[in-house]
Amino acid sequence: MKFIIDNWMLIGIALASGGMLLWPLVSSSMAAGALSASGAVQLINREKAVVIDVSEAEEFAAGHVGGAKNLPLGQLEQTLPAAVKNKALPLILVCASGARANRGMAIAKKLGYEQAQCLAGGLKGWKEANLPVEKA
Repeated sequence: MKFIIDNWMLIGIALASGGMLLWPLVSSSMAAGALSASGAVQLINREKAVVIDVSEAEEFAAGHVGGAKNLPLGQLEQTLPAAVKNKALPLILVCASGARANRGMAIAKKLGYEQAQCLAGGLKGWKEANLPVEKA
């Protein structure tokens, strides 16, 4: 007990640094609607999920998930209903890092696509999982 009292600052620093090391793991797993790369592959293969890339045309041309449709985020609300008529199909939204895909997922859900999910880590996460990337 004397050790804990004498070294309370060191123990506090150790706990704080441990918490900071675990924070990225905890926050990425808690991302609402985030889908791992392997989970995305399963959805594509088993349930014929549609992959929507919300990146700009130049980014899409530089590299994208195979078979993805490019619907830039700024035009998503207008173009999504024409591009994916069946709202029961799962949607996987992708961008470079995942930030725009999260906003795109909110738009898709507002339009009635209840199975919309975003790819965790975006295209970067897809590449890190060593999955193929197409270039236009």
